[in-house]
Amino acid sequence: SGGTRRPCVRLPDDDALDGRVESGTCDALGVSQGDLIRVAIGRDEYHARVAADSRGRLLRGAFDNRRLARESGERTNRLVEWLDANGREPGESVVLDVVVSGELYGLRIPGERTVYDADRGPRSSLADIARDVDG
Repeated sequence: SGGTRRPCVRLPDDDALDGRVESGTCDALGVSQGDLIRVAIGRDEYHARVAADSRGRLLRGAFDNRRLARESGERTNRLVEWLDANGREPGESVVLDVVVSGELYGLRIPGERTVYDADRGPRSSLADIARDVDG
C-alpha cells in the first residue's frame, strides 16, 4: 500500500533556465499545465500533455497522436519506451531542447547530438478547428 513512481521528465521552472540553456537563449519554456505539445524523440515526433504536481511541470508520456495524449487509459507511452531503451533511471538527466517555444520540444540523452525539423504547427485558428473535429 504505497505509491508507485511513474517515469516522467521534469521540466525546469522558467526562473531556473539561466545557465541551463546549451545553445541560444530562452527566457521561458512557453508551456503551462494542460497544454498539448509536440515532442521529438530520436527521429520521431509524438504528442504530450504538460502535467504538474507540487514540484512543478512534467511530462508523464509521449503518444502517437493528440487524441491519445489527451485521453487516459491503455496506450503505448513512447516516452517510457525511450527512457527504458536508454537505461534512464529516476533522477538521471535528459536534455530538453526548445525547438519552437510553446509547440515543439526535443528530448535527448546528454552528450548526444540531434537535428530537429522546426516546422511550426498550424495557426491557432486551424488548430482549434482540428481540435474540435478530433473531439
